[in-house]
Amino acid sequence: MDERVSPEIGQWYLHRDKGEMFRVTAYDEPTHTIELQTFDGDVDEMDEEAWNALPLERSGEPEDWTGPLDGIEFDDLSSDAEMTAADWLQPLQPFPPQEETWHQVDPDEESESGDAPEPDARD
Repeated sequence: MDERVSPEIGQWYLHRDKGEMFRVTAYDEPTHTIELQTFDGDVDEMDEEAWNALPLERSGEPEDWTGPLDGIEFDDLSSDAEMTAADWLQPLQPFPPQEETWHQVDPDEESESGDAPEPDARD
């Protein structure tokens, strides 16, 4: 007979029948609901009865933790611009204020309503 495995938040488990790894992300006491996230990022929940019926075993954290991240390459995980502790001690440099350019409007060209000037009706 299989040993019963209790859900522990943050712990990884292996579903032996499917070979699928998942992690428990939350446990809701009032409803006895267990929330979990699979290695590929899918989120699901189940009640304690369903949990106890699964053939589970505790597992270590996966080596490749990028499962839930779509389309990420290993080279994307490192930075070319590594920072040191000394970099964090430097004060922030504020952005210099940008000057706004204003368009001067000739008062004779614009009426009070903001419309274009009316043509002379003397013709």
